[in-house]
Amino acid sequence: MRMELRVCKRCFEGDHGNERKTAVTRDMVACARRIREYKDLIELDALYVTMVEEGDRGGAEALPVYVASIERDQIQMNDTQLVMEDEQGNVLVYPEPEDILEVLTRNVDQIDARTRQDVTVDISDESATMLSVR
Repeated sequence: MRMELRVCKRCFEGDHGNERKTAVTRDMVACARRIREYKDLIELDALYVTMVEEGDRGGAEALPVYVASIERDQIQMNDTQLVMEDEQGNVLVYPEPEDILEVLTRNVDQIDARTRQDVTVDISDESATMLSVR
């Protein structure tokens, strides 16, 4: 299985002025990077983290799948999404931050159950609240 987390680079860097969005984006990236370190424990072939910049066409680096919506008769590409591809080429796409966080934290939990090392990721209050509401 391969995964690609795509996030807005400006959200990650805090350029949008939305502290909540920045915190959640940074948590997603932290979780993805931790999973990438221990990917072999959960039989993951690869995990890519792509920072999408303004003007990128969805930012696909590894998995050529895009999520888009129509807003006011115009197509809008989602800049934050998690794409997963299994060995048979089946693809799952998660465009919602809540779903992305849930999938990533579940993977961190699976890794934690398979190692003696501390692999936990300290997430922000914003992400913790988002996950607890689910």
